[in-house]
Amino acid sequence: MIVLKVDPLNPELDVIKRAAKVIREGGLVAFPTETVYGLGANAFDPIAATKVFKAKRRPMDNPLIVHIADMEQLYDVAKDVPDEILDLCQRVWPGPLTLVLKKAEGVPLETTGGLNTVAVRMPAHPVALQLIRESGVPIGAPSANLAGRPSPTLAEHVIQDLGDSVDVILDGGETFFGVESTIINATVSPPVLLRPGPLTVEELRQLVGEIVIPKELLEGSEFKEALAPGMKYRHYAPNKRLYIARRTEEFVPTLEVLRKRMKVAALCSEETCREVHDPKIILGTRENLYSVARNLFKSFRLLDQLDVDVGLMEPFPERGVGLAIMNRARKASGNSVISLEEAERFAKDQA
Repeated sequence: MIVLKVDPLNPELDVIKRAAKVIREGGLVAFPTETVYGLGANAFDPIAATKVFKAKRRPMDNPLIVHIADMEQLYDVAKDVPDEILDLCQRVWPGPLTLVLKKAEGVPLETTGGLNTVAVRMPAHPVALQLIRESGVPIGAPSANLAGRPSPTLAEHVIQDLGDSVDVILDGGETFFGVESTIINATVSPPVLLRPGPLTVEELRQLVGEIVIPKELLEGSEFKEALAPGMKYRHYAPNKRLYIARRTEEFVPTLEVLRKRMKVAALCSEETCREVHDPKIILGTRENLYSVARNLFKSFRLLDQLDVDVGLMEPFPERGVGLAIMNRARKASGNSVISLEEAERFAKDQA
């Protein structure tokens, strides 16, 4: 494993060329995007794609996202793209939106998790775009963490999880959004939201009109088939047990009840954290939920470092980027939502 520092805004060409050579030769490169760090390989190389799955210990039916640097590459990886989706691409790319499309013949099934569809996006990060350009091929890249763990927002997280499984890590500092891209299935009309992210449902509806939100996504349950990452299997989870308070107004009293029986870390907004004692982890401010999203996975990793039994997270409104925050939190907790009444009953049983 080689860690190379790189300027996130003006990446040094010699550094990028060194990493691109690794991609062309079938190796693995971890790199920053505007969302999280990705673990990249040549999307057209089935052996390289398989290396990504092995490094992450990722189920082989959980497809990779193919990252492109320009619209010409879109036609190398996808076919029969509807005109309205092309228009959407022109308006939001580069940006944190992934589209599930019909795959082109040149994309191996190893990259797509055995599917005849492909998940594609154009990242809005100078390092990622330059790496794709210098590599000369689209890059298949899921998040650069062990399967099931919180996604990495710092190069240190990649090192912790993957270590020598990666040939090169491009360290471009902290990522901007902190949660993975929004994913929609664009092979159907109207499009279906498969994973909420920084580009919100409200914004998408302004761009394309109707967006279908499946009940599995709202309930935090698994989809039967993974058309895109994040749809099946446990994701984003810290090693410590994580619970989510059922209601915002119940968070503090639920925390107090649980703390009578165990060591509990509070994961809360700046505003709510003023009301509670340590141990606590400040997620961000309720006035700007993008600050919560940016700190979410980092906070899950911090929870593992604390001398506590469990973490209790404050819930956030499921609108805007709050939908993505709560989607990740539910998956990280195994959908372990606890009410004040349930906490009181638990404390009584433990007495």
